Amino acid sequence: MRSDIVPGAVFPDYELSDHTAKRRKLSELQGQHPMVLVLSRGGFCPKDRRQAELLVELHRELEVAYCRLVTISTDNIGETNEYRSGVGAHWPFLSDAGRIVQKDLDIAEYTDPLHNPMIPHVIVLEPGLVVYKVYNGYRPTTEDLRQDLRAVTKKCRPDWDITTPEMKAAWQQDRKKLFYPYGKTYAQTLGEQD
Repeated sequence: MRSDIVPGAVFPDYELSDHTAKRRKLSELQGQHPMVLVLSRGGFCPKDRRQAELLVELHRELEVAYCRLVTISTDNIGETNEYRSGVGAHWPFLSDAGRIVQKDLDIAEYTDPLHNPMIPHVIVLEPGLVVYKVYNGYRPTTEDLRQDLRAVTKKCRPDWDITTPEMKAAWQQDRKKLFYPYGKTYAQTLGEQD
């Protein structure tokens, strides 16, 4: 991994095709939310498939906690769609068949010249694609990710603890932009979901 991809740095805003061949930018997929970014070897890898299967259950929690999940693999569009469908995922899977991310981040898995995948990584991102934590190779558990997202959410959500006197006063003063959906209507936030 490039030496500049560290906590506090801004992760590159890659634009790739998703599982439906639609071009997507990471920043647009993230919106104003924390995000887990999975850099996957691909659907051929049993470890990555198992990780994705475990993330299906976590994704249900992330959706209601206003967090995002995105997977990028070096699979082509067809394989990306099959990978996503095969594990029962409902979050965006992006195809990096051209190995843009793999080359830019210097994460080519040199031990597998047949598939030429990425070395798997999981990156937890604060809003604005700010790196919170980078997991290399061996995959984090869903509990690791829960704890990371708890810390990120506490850091970036003004309404994390609505029991404080300051938050109670803000509500009474009709300063609703401090409370989810942060100045948007619920319909607007639903339109931002994938």
